[in-house]
Amino acid sequence: MNAKLTYDEGELVALLKNKNDQAFSYLYDNYAGALYGVVKQIVTDTEMCNDVVQEVFVSIWRKIDSYDASKGRLFTWMLNVARNASIDKVRSRNYQQSLKQQPIDDNELSHPVVRMGIDDFGLKKVLSKLKDEQRMLVDLSYYQGYTHEQIAKALNIPLGTVKTRLRAALMQLRTMLS
Repeated sequence: MNAKLTYDEGELVALLKNKNDQAFSYLYDNYAGALYGVVKQIVTDTEMCNDVVQEVFVSIWRKIDSYDASKGRLFTWMLNVARNASIDKVRSRNYQQSLKQQPIDDNELSHPVVRMGIDDFGLKKVLSKLKDEQRMLVDLSYYQGYTHEQIAKALNIPLGTVKTRLRAALMQLRTMLS
């Protein structure tokens, strides 16, 4: 039996819930690139990023029964699975240990780079209007998945200052977007 070229979302979900291998291959072939892009924004190490993408697809295979079409599209659910797995990886002890073993260049913290992706819908332009320190905090917190405590420690500033500056940045972004 030949693999089907396309599936509509309902049909694909039904086949995945029945553990159909061809449907899973179709899912991987058609969505691995997009999920890789999401993971890569958070997990910057290429080898570790590939591992996370594989873990994401295993998780999707195992948890497909928890997908609820009434709450959103399959792709959105998969993006959330990928994002959560990426953040979990970045917060893991092994990942943190691997970061400690790499030298940090002083220029990395003084000249932040906000990584943007296709799905950021023009946020790059809006984020560029923030002060450098605010943009760096948004990048570290929302794009790289660091906790407030980790940011405070990395930048050697008080936790309260991190929270205050991040809150101010988010309020400023909200004003700019409205």
